[in-house]
This record gives sequence, C-alpha cells and structure tokens, in this order.
Amino acid sequence: MVLRIGNASGFYGDRFDAVREMLTGGGPGGAIDVLTGDYLAELTMLILGRDQLKDPAAGYAKTFLRQMEEGLGLAHDRGIRIVTNAGGLNPAGLADALRALAARLGLPTRVAYVEGDRLPAVDGALAANAYLGGAGIAACLDAGADVVVTGRVTDAALVTGPAQWHFGWGPEEYDKLAGAVVAGHVLECGTQATGGNYAFFREHDPEVFRRPGFPVAELHADGSAVVTKHPGTGGLVDIGTVTAQLLYETAGARYPGPDVTARLDTARLTREGPDRVRIDGVRGEAPPPTLKVGLSRLGGFRNEVVFVLTGLDIEEKAALLRAQVADALVKSPPAEVRWELVRTDRPDADTEETASALLRLVVRDPAPEPVGRALTGAAIELALASYPGFHVTAPPGRGAPYGVFGTAYVPAADVPHTAVLPDGTRVPVPVPSRTRVMEPVPEPPLPEPLPPGPVRRVPLGRVAGARSGDKGGDANIGVWVRTEEEWRWLARTLTVARLRELLPETAGLAVTRHVLPRLRALNFTVAGILGEGVASQARFDPQAKALGEWLRSRHIDVPEELL
Repeated sequence: MVLRIGNASGFYGDRFDAVREMLTGGGPGGAIDVLTGDYLAELTMLILGRDQLKDPAAGYAKTFLRQMEEGLGLAHDRGIRIVTNAGGLNPAGLADALRALAARLGLPTRVAYVEGDRLPAVDGALAANAYLGGAGIAACLDAGADVVVTGRVTDAALVTGPAQWHFGWGPEEYDKLAGAVVAGHVLECGTQATGGNYAFFREHDPEVFRRPGFPVAELHADGSAVVTKHPGTGGLVDIGTVTAQLLYETAGARYPGPDVTARLDTARLTREGPDRVRIDGVRGEAPPPTLKVGLSRLGGFRNEVVFVLTGLDIEEKAALLRAQVADALVKSPPAEVRWELVRTDRPDADTEETASALLRLVVRDPAPEPVGRALTGAAIELALASYPGFHVTAPPGRGAPYGVFGTAYVPAADVPHTAVLPDGTRVPVPVPSRTRVMEPVPEPPLPEPLPPGPVRRVPLGRVAGARSGDKGGDANIGVWVRTEEEWRWLARTLTVARLRELLPETAGLAVTRHVLPRLRALNFTVAGILGEGVASQARFDPQAKALGEWLRSRHIDVPEELL
C-alpha cells in the first residue's frame, strides 16, 4: 500500500517542463499517484500581493495555469491527483480558472480548494497568511477532487494531506504524520533533493548534474518513505543529497507544523539501492497551539548604483566618491545609506575587468523622492568630476518599492481553515484537540574526540557539506559530514565561537547551534543577518543561499587522517 508522490516545482519560476516530465515518467509500475507543486516562498507572497493590488482577480501563480494546459489531460489519462499551493493569495480564483480550462479541454476534472489562511491585514501588511496543515487537502481528496489548490500551507502539507487521505491516518498518529512531514520537506524544493545545489557535486561525473530529475517519495502506511526519482532522469539521490535538503531552512531538533511537530533528531537515513534512500524512525509530537503567520508589507523605496573603480588607488578612489555623494545628498539624505566595496581587482591584471573593483551604493527611505532624482542626479553629475576612470555598471534608475517579510503567531482556533469541495460544499477543518508548547531539546552528548595527531590547514569543505537558506530576517546553515570519524571531529570543532571566527559577518548577531547526531549534522541559525527579509535586499546574498558555501571555503585545521 505505497503512495508515490512526486514534486514538479520548488518555487514560482521552476522548470516549466517538469510537470510533463513527472506526469509521463516512471515507466511500468513506477507512475506516481499524486503530483505536488510548491510555488510559494516569502518573496513570492509579496510579488503576488503586488499583482493583486493591480488586479483583484490575480494573486495566484499564472505559470501553473499554463502548465495545466497539457497537465490536466495527462493527469486525467493516468489517474494522477494534483495538489498545489499555486493558489497563493487567491485559491478560489485559480480554482475557477482551472474549471474553465477543464471545460474548454473537455475534461471532467473535479477541482477543490482550501482557504482560510488569509487573515485581516495588520500593521500595514500587504498580506497576512497563516501556514495551514494538510487536513484540508485530505478532505478535498476524500471528496473526490482530482486537483486541490491551496493558498499558504506549509510546504510539507502538500505531502501530509495526501498521506492522511490515502492511509486514513487520524490527527493524533504523530509518528506517521511526522514521517510524512520529513518526506514532504525533502520533496518541497524539487531538484535540491536530487543533486541540485549539492556541495559534493565534484565527486561525480558532471553529466549527472546537468539536468537533475525531480524527486519522488514512496510513502508507506507506517510513515516511512523512500526518496527516489524517475528512472532515466538526471541527478542523484543519496544520503548526502537527502541530508542536505533535510537541513535546508530548518533549525533545531523539533520541526513544528500545524499537523505535527516532527523530531528531526530521530530521522534515520539508509541507502536502499541506487538513487533510493529510506527515511524511517521519525518520531512526532503534538503540534503547537499557534500557527505561524507570514506578514508581507511594503517597507519603503530603494535604489542602487554600482560604481567601477579600476587600477591603482582603489581605496582612495572609493573615499573620494563617498565624500562627493555625501555632499550631493546633504539636502535630502535617504534614511539609510549603505556602501560596500568589493575587491574583485587584481594587481597587474591582463584585462580591464579583472583590474576593477565594484563599489556598491544602496539607499533606502520611506518616501520615493530621497532615493530617486536626488540619487540619480548625484551619480550622473559626478561623471566628469570624480575619480579617474569613473563609470558605472548600468545607468542609475528610478527608486523602486521594496518589501519586508515578518512573522506573527495566532491561535490555531482563530484561523478559519476550510476545505471547499468540488461540489462547492464548505467543510470546516477542526483544530487539533491536543497541542504542545515548543520547548528546546537538550543538546545530546557529543561523540568522543579524535585522538590528537597532525593537522593540515584546508578549506572546511574538504570534509563537510553545507546548505543554507533564509527564514525571514534569519538564516540557517546546515553542515554535515559523511563518516563517524568526521562527525567526531566536526561536533567538537565547529562551535558557535568557531563559526563566528570563520564568518565575521555574524559578529554581534545571535547564533544558535543545534546538534543532530543521526544526520551527523550541525544546524546553525543566525538571527537578523538578512535584515527584514529577502525582499529588503539587506545584503549581497539576500536569501543566504551561498552562506554555507562561504563557510565551506574558509580554512580550518583538519586532522590529516580525515583528508
């Protein structure tokens, strides 16, 4: 009684052809039962909110609707259910558009949707959306829906909902639900589970990673799962790729959600065969009494100019320009002015580009005027009056609005989670009868240290993989190794203090370390490093996607026996 769930999208803008690939792949006996698509991220909600300001009928992922031009027929022919959060801020609107599409195509597709996540806007928010669980999805599937559209649900709910429906799990079968949450978290980012963005890609034939296939999870009635992919597709599924995705955008041992709190420290990974990794042993606990709410709002206006400094006297050229711009902006200074000098230049370079550094100026203000003409005029007027070799990477543009993402928590009972069935019947989804307030898990005992011996100073990435990402203004960095000897060294070496030494940008920020021995992994959360979230573009890498790779590039003393 296996339920095969495949995912065809990890974000709004993912590979368009993936829907067709997943619906037609698999071969004899390998076809999927359910196809999911994750289209929502913190930035996406802001984008959809701005779309809906222009057109109240908008607010959903239009790409998904275009994919269904072919996908509805393929799914109907193969008996595959489709579950997606592409409804964004307007799941009812997308459901109506899908019904119209099915009618035009002559298909008897039954469409249902889940609503209730959108809450009254507070604190000037453009949108306020609670993260719902999978129970509404399960109710829609149980009523015979072929396609279920949701708004803001947790990414894992796209898997927990079909699992509850298929296996008939009750709301308090926590271990089974937790297993589905972990499987859903592995699937949610698409090809990141099948070798995309993988730290150890150099250890394999480069052809493996040219076009990774999308992942499939074979779920079992006891909550265990096998992560795999369609045969003949590119990419790789091994313990490393699955570990990397398990660590992505998580934090401690407890991973709370509206269906269940999954204990990530209990997950056990086993290689079952080529491109097959079993996940079992996951324990679950009652969910928290509150739901997370994502708040998307406009933060103000920003503008950016990148100046090119070439050849000699880079620091002096930068100082001259900064002083000139400060003088030019004195009458109407933006609320925030940020300079960043990126030393990409080399001495005695044989091309002009490699002889040049970049000086980036970012300004922000609640009003558009201080970041508009006041800035662009200053930049243009200095063209013949500043440092030698003055030029910019692109002409200065007008100031543009930027977004801010924040979070709040509301009692689950205050959120009207509702399943709207194919026949239009509205079914309220009950809140969990049992809940548990989140508590930190005590740090497990550390492994025995390695015996002393010679060391060599090398990049951390010679032995450790990493994956990082964003959660609002915070970032997480998951670091893992592949052998017990490496784990004995990593667990005792990569402390919070050592992380701060290796990543000086974390100075002054709260850093928390979480230890996950079964995964041979450490997970660090760095509070506030992303300012007010990805849309505010507070730093060079606004989503912290490469923070882990920066960490892997830093040099550290590693025992020679591990190299």
